[in-house]
Amino acid sequence: QVQLVEPGGGLVQPGGSLRLSCAASGTIFSSNPMGWYRQAPGKQRELVAITIGDDTTNYADSVKGRFTISRDNAKNTVYMQENSLKPEDTAVYYCYALNDRSYWGQGTQVTVSS
Repeated sequence: QVQLVEPGGGLVQPGGSLRLSCAASGTIFSSNPMGWYRQAPGKQRELVAITIGDDTTNYADSVKGRFTISRDNAKNTVYMQENSLKPEDTAVYYCYALNDRSYWGQGTQVTVSS
């Protein structure tokens, strides 16, 4: 069983930055994928960024060059640094981990608005 806890999120102005974190409890190995999805109002949940192992990361085209995912395996924690935020980044962000099945965090609201 895995639990994902994701504090953070909040309101930020366009062009601003935010750092999300997600701590996993339970059995998670460095080889297990961990990452972030988001869901904006009226839209489907979409992959934002994911990390697999120590070297593999994938990003949605819409966030490439602006968001950076990283992982501290000793702490079972995944981070996402979000820079140059845009209003279209406004969404509920969900932490994700894959082990025996998919696990999801409770979600955290990120609002980009002036």
